[in-house]
Amino acid sequence: MMRTAIVTGGSQGLGRAFARALAGAGHAVVIADRNLRGAANVVAEIEAAGGTALAVETDVAEEASTQAMAAATQARFGRIDVLVNNAAIFSTLEMRPFDQIPLPEWEQVMRVNITGPFLCARAVLPAMRAGGFGRIVNIASAAVTMGRPNYLHYITSKSALIGMSRSMARELGTAGITVNSILPGATFTEVERKTVSPEQRVMIVASQCIPRALAPGDLVGALLFLASDASSFVTGQALTVDGGATHP
Repeated sequence: MMRTAIVTGGSQGLGRAFARALAGAGHAVVIADRNLRGAANVVAEIEAAGGTALAVETDVAEEASTQAMAAATQARFGRIDVLVNNAAIFSTLEMRPFDQIPLPEWEQVMRVNITGPFLCARAVLPAMRAGGFGRIVNIASAAVTMGRPNYLHYITSKSALIGMSRSMARELGTAGITVNSILPGATFTEVERKTVSPEQRVMIVASQCIPRALAPGDLVGALLFLASDASSFVTGQALTVDGGATHP
C-alpha cells in the first residue's frame, strides 16, 4: 500500500527536502505550492529517482484552493495520509521593531502561517477520517523558544501553530490521526535570506551544541518518524531540531 503525503510550500527549501524524503520512503507526494513551475521541478526530481509525485497549484491562505488541493490529491491517489504544513512567509520578511510592522504585512503573515495550516488540515480531514489514519506535521520554529526580536509577526504565528497542534491533537486522537510540530533551528537552504549576514551565520552555529550549520537533511529524520507508523502513540508534541541551540 502506497500512502500519500501532501507537502505545502514544497517547491523549495525545507519543503523540497521533505517532499523528496517522503517520496524516497515510498510515499506518493503532492507538492502543493503557489509556484507551480517550481513544484513541477520537484516532481521531476522525484520521478527521476523512481518516485511518484504530483504538482498542485495551491494558495494555502484561500479556502477554495486548499479544498481543490485535497480533491486533486484524492482524484489522483484515492487517499490522503500525511499533511506537512510547511508553507509560510519568512525569508522575504524584513527585521524591524514590532511597532514598525505594517498592519497589512502582519495580517498576511497570520493568514499564510496560521490560517493556512488550519485550512489545509480541514481540507484533508474527511479523507484521513475515512481512512482511519492520519499524520499532520506542522512546521513551526525553534525561534519561538527564545522570543526572537524583530520578527514579531513570524514568531507569533509559529507560536500559535504549536498551540493549534496541541489542541487539534486532542480532537483527532480518536480518529487515528496524530498532530505534531517540528521546531527547526536556523536552517540554511537554497532560499536567500537577506537578513542573515555571514557574521550572523557564525553566531548561529556558535550557539549550538553541534557546531555546524543546520541543513534540510537534518530535519528529515524527525519528519519521517512523525509521518510513520512508528509515531502512532506520539501526538500533541513539539520536537525541536536545532543542534541544541535551545533546550525548551
